[in-house]
Amino acid sequence: MGGPRQPDFLNAVATGRTVLPPLDLLRLLRRLEAAAGRLRSGAPNGPRPLDLDLLLYGDRRIDLPELVVPHPRLGERRFVLAPLADLLPDLVVPGTGRTVASLLAMAPPARVERREGPPG
Repeated sequence: MGGPRQPDFLNAVATGRTVLPPLDLLRLLRRLEAAAGRLRSGAPNGPRPLDLDLLLYGDRRIDLPELVVPHPRLGERRFVLAPLADLLPDLVVPGTGRTVASLLAMAPPARVERREGPPG
């Protein structure tokens, strides 16, 4: 169902301010992932100890081969929109004309796999 089976994980959203340009910030996020043991040679969307995405960068739209902001799948991901709406529900996502809360309301239902006991 949408990629390799993964252990339980936590999704979170953080906001902050930086003097780093977008690509430098992305490189920093990649270094943090690597320091946590992430190998980018694995299956896309496969298990990883840490996954850091640059969702937004102020009100900027960025379309580069290595970075697209807002994140191209932001509007499809309830697991990202829900915590983002907790922080910034009225934020208008650049290029959409919609608030985070309205994107969340329109997002497809979450796919949650429930386990009844320890994995077998």
